[in-house]
Amino acid sequence: MNIYNILSQTELECVNDSVKKPLLADCKNAEKTLVLILPQLGDFDSLEYVWWVKRESQNLAQQKIAIRAVGIGNIESGKKFCDYTGFNPENLFIDPDAELHQQLNLYPGLQVSIPGLSQSQKSWLNLMLMCAGISSPGTLKEVFRGYKGDRQAPQLIDDDEVIKGTPLPNFKGSFFKLAGGDGFQRPFELATLRLQNMVEVLSNWSTYVPNSAYLTQRGGTFLFNPQGELLYEHRDPGILGFAANMSQPLSFL
Repeated sequence: MNIYNILSQTELECVNDSVKKPLLADCKNAEKTLVLILPQLGDFDSLEYVWWVKRESQNLAQQKIAIRAVGIGNIESGKKFCDYTGFNPENLFIDPDAELHQQLNLYPGLQVSIPGLSQSQKSWLNLMLMCAGISSPGTLKEVFRGYKGDRQAPQLIDDDEVIKGTPLPNFKGSFFKLAGGDGFQRPFELATLRLQNMVEVLSNWSTYVPNSAYLTQRGGTFLFNPQGELLYEHRDPGILGFAANMSQPLSFL
């Protein structure tokens, strides 16, 4: 499989203008091209991964790395995703039926089928089983890491940042000092960011997930040089597995 050829021949709707165009258009002058194949745009992995990309945006720009992302959804979910995450809509493309995911042989997720269930019910059942760690290696470990903290990961929330959008009253990031200090990922810090994402998605579920048939579909990461040679790839093995090093998801750069 020549991944670069597949991507270079792919045309999808761009969220910025709803126009179908080549995925890798305008990437020729970049030092490297980073392609993120995301799951559903309402998937917690998609929101968290793009949070890291935004955090490292200055570093990515300095390295002259072009970024293209493809997510499962529609233009409306793409716009909502960009509004919430701050991701540039010019760099986000829509694959409503996960066709590119299938072309790249990305993990479709658990596919248990029980007679009598609708497609949506089957997807929800498989998603819940994956959240419990079934056919989704590393998921439970990663969930627990969000609560217990991680000294190998950077501090995620600034002391002066006000945490909003959770069932809890608004509070400042300095609160996490009480859980262990600063300069690293403190206990409950990542879990709080994930809670914000959960509230956002569940509050706008029909916008983020217009079709629940692909709830279990996983994504992948591909990095290319200007000659189209594959420098790095990661194929998500399960939920919360969007990076080989979840403590530093973009460390491969």
